Amino acid sequence: MTDIEKIHLLMVDDEEKFLNALTERLKLKFFDITPVTNGEDAIKVAKKAQFDVAVVDLQMPGIDGVELLKILKKSHRFLEIIILSGHATIDVAVDCTKLGAFKVLEKPSSFDKLVETITEAYESRMKKKFEKDIDRMKKIQSLAFGQSPLGILRELKKMDDNQK
Repeated sequence: MTDIEKIHLLMVDDEEKFLNALTERLKLKFFDITPVTNGEDAIKVAKKAQFDVAVVDLQMPGIDGVELLKILKKSHRFLEIIILSGHATIDVAVDCTKLGAFKVLEKPSSFDKLVETITEAYESRMKKKFEKDIDRMKKIQSLAFGQSPLGILRELKKMDDNQK
């Protein structure tokens, strides 16, 4: 698998031993992983790099998993986020899903289940992005008919501004 085919994964967990062990195992599955131990660092890293999927611990000091979920979804619309929780309840899972989490998994989750969920989240991200790209192309094609070149550029700028 080449770097282009790797799933870019952000791992966020305050338990360093767990984070390091999971990171090493996932690297063997050809994931490109950036591990961080807190929500603050996750936000900084996410501003500098693009990730396909984030796996986030629910309970962390400082910015917890729910708050991090809100922040990341607000600034990275196609990022899929998986919440890991050792204290997951039905209410927590429902709340996280309403906020945009792809899935909530109990911690510890089986390694195979985690890999499967990351892969499903990546496929969901790509499908959403592809559908958005198709919609954008249709809008661009419709602009090409009956607009001046300057008018097309103005409309493209509006479309780009709305993407942010």
